[in-house]
Amino acid sequence: MPTILDEIVVAKRKEIAAARQRVSEDTLRGQIEAAPKPRDFSAALVTGDAVRLIAEVKKGSPSAGLIREDFDPLAIAQVYESHGAACISVLTDTPYFQGRLDDLRDVRQAVEIPVLRKDFILDSYQLLEARSAGADAVLLIAECLDDSDLRKLLSESVELGMTPLVELYERENLPRVFDAGATLIGVNNRNLHTFEVDLDHVLRLREQIPDRYVLVAESGIRTRDDVERLTAAGVDAMLVGESLLRQADIGTAVDKLLEKNT
Repeated sequence: MPTILDEIVVAKRKEIAAARQRVSEDTLRGQIEAAPKPRDFSAALVTGDAVRLIAEVKKGSPSAGLIREDFDPLAIAQVYESHGAACISVLTDTPYFQGRLDDLRDVRQAVEIPVLRKDFILDSYQLLEARSAGADAVLLIAECLDDSDLRKLLSESVELGMTPLVELYERENLPRVFDAGATLIGVNNRNLHTFEVDLDHVLRLREQIPDRYVLVAESGIRTRDDVERLTAAGVDAMLVGESLLRQADIGTAVDKLLEKNT
């Protein structure tokens, strides 16, 4: 029986085909020439001893529905930056997460810290889209890509000057991620097939990821206690969105999460 992830991948391939008809690769490459120079996403996550925050700009999700009604990507990103986020993640998928590539483009112009395009990247065309919009990094999800595509997209991301954050959920994908050449690895605590979340998932996998890799914990991080657990496990960074965006005062929510974490 098809899962939510399977459904998203099928829809995304149709979306990519339609985008190619609207904007050619040559046009995107021309736009890249005028795009701002990439910022160093990885370097921003290894400054100091604290767990660094990748704060996410996300309007909704399949599991949560609409997360924030007064959704202003620029204002949210600027609050994140002013309260100590190391990087910004922008959800650009429209059908399932109510995002837009233009959100990333606008955010990139409004902040000084690196910006990640978070989407279901399946094709080189999406990398060109990301860089032309100013993305400094892109998310590559191991569960969505075979070995060949994972290596190819990782290599092409680097060639375009972007940092690939390679995400996995299944423990069995760790060797594939290592072999592909990833240096920045994200462990999603959310099972993308069922959308169930378990914070202990990254803590269990931490033991199998050598210290030479920069490790990002994704999903299910809500409290300062959660951050302390990640710190104790030697996690380098955390990607947090929904738990911050649901608060009336996002800046205060960030402050509470990062307490004594600077």
